[in-house]
Amino acid sequence: MSVTNVRKLSTLLEISQTLSSSLDFRTALIQVLELLGENHGTVAGTVTLLDEQNGELRIEAATGIPWQAQRRAKYKVGEGVTGSVVESGRPVVVPRVSKEPLFLDRTDVWKGSGHDELTFVAMPIPVDGKTKGSLGVTFPFDADRDFQPEVEFLGVVASMIGQSVRVHTLVETERKRLLTENDQLRQELRERYDFRNIIGNSRQMRDIYQAVAQVAGGPTTVMIRGESGTGKEMVAHAIHYNSPRAEGPFVKVNCGALPDTLIESELFGYEPGAFTDARERKMGRFELADSGTLFLDEVGELSPSTQVKLLRALQEKEFERLGGVKPITVDVRLITATNRDLENAMRQGKFREDLYYRLNVFSIFMPALRDRKPDILLLADHFVEKYASVLGKRVRRISTPAIDMLMAYHWPGNVRELENCVERAVLVCQGAVIHGHDLPPTLQTAQVSDTLPEASLDSMVGNYERDLILDSLKSARGNQAEAARLLQTSSRIVGYKLQKYGIDPARYRSSRRS
Repeated sequence: MSVTNVRKLSTLLEISQTLSSSLDFRTALIQVLELLGENHGTVAGTVTLLDEQNGELRIEAATGIPWQAQRRAKYKVGEGVTGSVVESGRPVVVPRVSKEPLFLDRTDVWKGSGHDELTFVAMPIPVDGKTKGSLGVTFPFDADRDFQPEVEFLGVVASMIGQSVRVHTLVETERKRLLTENDQLRQELRERYDFRNIIGNSRQMRDIYQAVAQVAGGPTTVMIRGESGTGKEMVAHAIHYNSPRAEGPFVKVNCGALPDTLIESELFGYEPGAFTDARERKMGRFELADSGTLFLDEVGELSPSTQVKLLRALQEKEFERLGGVKPITVDVRLITATNRDLENAMRQGKFREDLYYRLNVFSIFMPALRDRKPDILLLADHFVEKYASVLGKRVRRISTPAIDMLMAYHWPGNVRELENCVERAVLVCQGAVIHGHDLPPTLQTAQVSDTLPEASLDSMVGNYERDLILDSLKSARGNQAEAARLLQTSSRIVGYKLQKYGIDPARYRSSRRS
């Protein structure tokens, strides 16, 4: 085998490795053209690709040509040597560029080369059986040059570039698809967690809406408190997706679900060799939440040792991975949630006082569902619509006896329990209306569920009715006609109910909406 053939095989091997290993497509093409220059004496080289949107041929990568010339050099299919190669799908050899009128020299390669004469070879770049571009190389003129071996060699190079173009196109198409899908998902999340979509019209929930609107726009640390199942995580999402950090990540850590041996590595990450099974570097949740929001659920379950490390990270605004020595700085907004009595935990020495004050900058208290009974029916109707759609059922409403059962129950699991209850009811419902027998047994038998009402049904319904009227009067600022409209009834009926329950609407005329 001749020295020339060995050099060509070596070049092809290097080109293959370059195209397959580089993550930057344009950089890989430039390296291929540089290899042709170093190993085969080319003066300049270009990879020109077809823009499918406008039908223009543009230089994707080049060597030996000024950047400004690369940018202005554009061709139509069939125009010049490059355009002719793309149109015909056949190579073109120009032995002397000075004698070829099709050689347009829009890149000024001849004028700027310092050579009196040049040779130009253009090869089609095939992609899936179609010509999608051209590989152009320029040599110093040599009257004795044998072009056939050069054409064969450059044809192999062009085919390798074509395969790389194909892979790059597929990757780029998938990348754009994922970006579009990601944008759509982010928009769906923003819409889903818009605080206006949090269900509830009670006074307590209107206070929550106001609090979320106040705190969402800034970087303030928020602590959300309340019983399990009251919707603390939903409020955390609402704060994030209505903040300037909405485009950043929302990272959740359930502190109560992780053992003490794992929580630190989950929060801060670790370096290889930090412990027995640490074979590679892992980013912690703090790093993953950079430029976004970190949500620490059940923060009251953190061990004393983890509390110390969390406090240090918050105070110094930096941390180290386990086994690492390099400080890491991140821009993270912290939201925490707990169902524990942290004040009592501090008195018992189970929760650090200094950490408590770091976390409890702005508090939001989520009311238990039993404390906002006017919202039960709104929530139940919402869940009926949701799960009727999910389960493909034609359930439309809840019967009055079933509503009474929902209102009589004390809901120890709060909104989460109500949602699960309605999902089950929709699943087992045989018609368009949910009846009492469709509800779980715990709601059907008050004695079993320990929810036997101490008052009569009439008095309980009356209390619920009175709460609805009071809420509507507050919203209407004491205007009876507006209150009747909100309740979807007549002013006469509202007047009768006001007299029945001894409610004075004048008390609410000067009040403002919460």
